[in-house]
Amino acid sequence: MGNAFGQLFRISTWGESHGGGVGVVLDGCPPCVRITAEEIQVELDRRRPGQSKIVTPRQEADQVEILSGVFEGKTLGTPIMMWVRNKDARPEAYAEMAVKFRPSHADFTYETKYGIRDPHGGGRSSARETVGRVAAGAIARKILQESYGVEIVAYVKQIQEIIAEISIDIVQR
Repeated sequence: MGNAFGQLFRISTWGESHGGGVGVVLDGCPPCVRITAEEIQVELDRRRPGQSKIVTPRQEADQVEILSGVFEGKTLGTPIMMWVRNKDARPEAYAEMAVKFRPSHADFTYETKYGIRDPHGGGRSSARETVGRVAAGAIARKILQESYGVEIVAYVKQIQEIIAEISIDIVQR
């Protein structure tokens, strides 16, 4: 599995679900882009676990820390490193997974492909791996919006036979 994506705007994600934390190194961001941890936090709050019955009950604040690449609210043009500490990590809760594979999870795939895996909550195949992608995406969104006037919007148009009759003009974040 690759952990780095992109060419001009390149991200490398790191960390495991029940390790010390998860994060990203973003390389290729131009200098002088105004960005704050608070702006990135808005996007991370949208993906944070424990907000509904259909996601993990794990309670994580997902507080982003910008470790490098930003000074006084502006990017430096150098690699930006961001991370989120895991505070509700409970690797002991997954002891049984060392000898069992969960249905519909990547446990078996990892074991088969690499001959090793982190059984504690899926390791790199956990949904927590998306934290770094979302943090980097918040910066990418800001660059696209401010430099090129591009606004990124998404919505669900159809689920099976149910089709939403919606105008893109009224879709909001």
